[in-house]
Amino acid sequence: MAGKAHISFIEAVRIALDSLWAHKLRSLLTLVGVVIGVTSVIAVVSFVDGANRYVAEKVFNLGTDVFLVSRSPAVITNYKEYLEAQQRRKFSYIDYTTVRDECHICAAVGAGVSRGGSEVKVGSLYLKDTNVRGWTPSVTRIYNVELAYGRQITQADQQHASPVCEVGWDIVKDLFAGQDPIGQEVRLDGLPCQVIGVGKELGSVLGQSRDNWVILPLSTYEHRYGTSDSITLWVKARSAEAMSATLDAVRQIVRGLRHLSYNDKDDFSMETNQSLLDIWASVSSGFFGGTIALASISLLVGGIVIMNIMLVSVTERTREIGVRKAIGARRIDILLQFLVEAGTVSAVGGLIGIGCGVMLGKLVSWVTPLPSSIELWPILVGFGMSTIVGLFFGIYPASKASRLSPIDALHIE
Repeated sequence: MAGKAHISFIEAVRIALDSLWAHKLRSLLTLVGVVIGVTSVIAVVSFVDGANRYVAEKVFNLGTDVFLVSRSPAVITNYKEYLEAQQRRKFSYIDYTTVRDECHICAAVGAGVSRGGSEVKVGSLYLKDTNVRGWTPSVTRIYNVELAYGRQITQADQQHASPVCEVGWDIVKDLFAGQDPIGQEVRLDGLPCQVIGVGKELGSVLGQSRDNWVILPLSTYEHRYGTSDSITLWVKARSAEAMSATLDAVRQIVRGLRHLSYNDKDDFSMETNQSLLDIWASVSSGFFGGTIALASISLLVGGIVIMNIMLVSVTERTREIGVRKAIGARRIDILLQFLVEAGTVSAVGGLIGIGCGVMLGKLVSWVTPLPSSIELWPILVGFGMSTIVGLFFGIYPASKASRLSPIDALHIE
């Protein structure tokens, strides 16, 4: 090996791997920074991507032809925006009927309101923190509420403020103990309600159950809880292509209801599935960016450690470098050899980090509600980042090795 003037790429990689194996503790310490950095990148990308997919499929699943009209945005990111929203006029049932009657291009218009923290009781058993929704029958169709059995609320239930309700799977599982709940009575915040339908089991989102809910006719809800809450309008367009025209039509109707002049900005919120997903993406990208910044620090530290180890390697192999130069090795040959070795060291760290990141993502998803999704692109990016770090921080040691004088190197003992 020392007597060869030129070393192939494969042989340079083998030399680097032999060096790692020969100095196990030193190699471990060398790779720690790169491994931590790449592990962080892979794990965080898997969590963010998994959460984005889950939210798109399970949370903001309105469809491409549905939008919401409400007093304030569904997601408020600053206090000033919150204060402004609280000063807006509330939406009432009359606003709903006006939009329903005047929007001739709308496929369906519904109205709904909800509250959390309610209690559902059956005999001595009870369930807390239940989400109560007051919906018109059209909302259950727009939202596509799927029932395991029973029926949904009807227009007759809405007109007569009937004390009937649809319930989520948690209520059936925890309060009825295998009994058929249809036709039986539950007490919702102390008031009776007859179960007419049971929703299909939906599971949880980030640890929060999606099955602890009760749906009442909107009129029944307002009779029990009052009319002080601002309702939300649910609007379905005839098709995804008609979405833009339907948004414009509803906006004009609502602006007329609120007596807004041409120059006045909207004092209400209109949100589509995509706009809600964009808000979520901006929040998740902030978290992603912060974590990547921390991972970059780990990679920087790992690169500095690799540079130091390569400088030690240059010192240890000074005589070998002198012999190779004496028998004809060029400066570029020495430079490339040490660059390949530095890149190989960091690439090994990257591969270990990829494995750790994938296992960490799967482990966390297994023991917690956090979803994860492993894609090919973060694996390639992680491996590329680790290799580039090694090559960048290997430039100085490689350059130092290539500039050694063969005469001076051969005199080193």
